[in-house]
Amino acid sequence: MVERRIPKPHDLLPLMQFKKPEFNARRRRLAAATTISDLRTIAKKVTPTAPFDYTDGAAEGEISLARARQAFQDIEFHPSVLKNVANVDTGWDVLGERVAFPFGIAPTGFTRMMQTEGERAGASAAAAAGIPFTLSTMGTTSIEDVKAAAPGGRNWFQLYMWSERERSMALVDRAAAAGYDTLVVTVDTPVGGARLRDVRNGMTIPPSLTPKTIVDALPRPAWWINFLTTEPLAFASLDRWSGTVAALIDTMFDPTVGPDEVKYIREQWKGKLIVKGVQSVADAKLAVDLGADAVQLSNHGGRQLDRAPIPFHLLPSVVREVGKDAEVHLDTGIMNGADIVASVALGARFTFIGRAYLYGLMAGGREGVDRAIQILSGEIVRTMKLLGVASLEELQPHHVTQLSRFTTLQPLPEQSSLSARRPSTAKPAASPARKAPARKPAAAKG
Repeated sequence: MVERRIPKPHDLLPLMQFKKPEFNARRRRLAAATTISDLRTIAKKVTPTAPFDYTDGAAEGEISLARARQAFQDIEFHPSVLKNVANVDTGWDVLGERVAFPFGIAPTGFTRMMQTEGERAGASAAAAAGIPFTLSTMGTTSIEDVKAAAPGGRNWFQLYMWSERERSMALVDRAAAAGYDTLVVTVDTPVGGARLRDVRNGMTIPPSLTPKTIVDALPRPAWWINFLTTEPLAFASLDRWSGTVAALIDTMFDPTVGPDEVKYIREQWKGKLIVKGVQSVADAKLAVDLGADAVQLSNHGGRQLDRAPIPFHLLPSVVREVGKDAEVHLDTGIMNGADIVASVALGARFTFIGRAYLYGLMAGGREGVDRAIQILSGEIVRTMKLLGVASLEELQPHHVTQLSRFTTLQPLPEQSSLSARRPSTAKPAASPARKAPARKPAAAKG
C-alpha cells in the first residue's frame, strides 16, 4: 500500500518555479522557437504571402530545393565515444581570417521586402556572432549603409555581371572603398529561373496594393505598417523596378558572361574572390584556374535550374580535385547545425545560410536573426559533442556517410541482345563537362 499524506508548504515551495512573464509578443514567440522550422512557421504567420513565398519558394517544381534538404536528412553520423568534449572550438580561419562558426549569411535580394530592418539586421547580427555577412547586388540597403550598420563586422559583397559592365564594376569599386574584404561572383544566372510562386502571386518589386494583397494584409497589419512608414524600398544597384524578379534578371544580366569576365574581375579586385554557383568538378577546376580563392558549390537555393545537381553530393568529389588549391564552400538546403557539421566533415571550409536567416528576419527582425544564429550554433556544438570531436579540424569524412535515394541509370551496351532488338531509352548519367579554354578537364564526378 502507498501511504498518502497532505503536502506541507516547505515541500511545495521548491516545486513552484514561476517564470517572469514576457509581455513582448515578438520575444515570446522567438523564445519558443527551437528550430529553424519553428522560425519559418512564425515568419509565415506575420509576413504577407508574396514576400514569404519569394523567400520560401524555388524554381518550377521546387525539386532541387527538396532534394538538397533531403540530402542532408539522408546522412548517417558515426560518433566516437570516450572523448573529452567539455570544451568545443567551433571556429577556424576562412579566407585568411577567423570566423566563430563555419557558416555565414548568404547574399539575398530584396531583403527589406521580407522585413523592414533588412540587411542592417543581418549584418549587425552576423558581426555580433563573429561570422561574415554577404550583401547582394540586389540588396535593398546600400553598400555604405550596410558597412555603417556593422563597422566591426566582416562584410562581403556579391556581384552579378550586368550587360552594362561599367555599372557592375562601379559597385565593386564602392565595395572596396567601403572596406569589404571578399567579392562573391555569382555565375549561375544567365537568365532568371521560373519561380512560379511569384508568377501566381503576381508579385512585383516593390509589392503592389491590389485587392488580393489588401485582403492578405488584414491579418498581418504590422508588416504593412512597417513597410508604409519606413524609407521606401530601394536597391543598392538600381532605382526602381515594377515587374517580377525573373524579368528583372532577364533585363539586366548578361547571358554571355564567360571565363574572360571572371579573369578580368580577378585582375581588378585586390581582396579575396569566391566564384559562386559551381555545380560540377570541371567548373570548380576552371574557377580555380581563373584565380578564385574559393569555389562555392551552389544551385542558387534551387531558384534557377530545377533538378540541378545537389551541392552536398558534389562536395567530396570537388574537395578531392581542388581542395588543395582553394577553399570549398557550400550552400543550399541548410536548415540545421548538423547539416553544417556534416559539410565540414566532408571537406567544406565554409557554408552559407539564406532562407534560414530570412525566416528569422521575418519572424522578428534583428532579434529573429540573432535567434536563427543561436539555434544553428547550438546545434553545431551539440552535434560535435555527440560525435566526440572538440574542434572543426577533428571532423573527418569517416564521421559521415551520405545515404542515397537515387540510382544513376547507365546506357545499355550496344552489343546486348535487347539493344539489338530496339533502341535503348536509358539516358546517360550526366552530360559531358564543359571544357575550359586551352585544357581538357576531367569529366565531372559525383
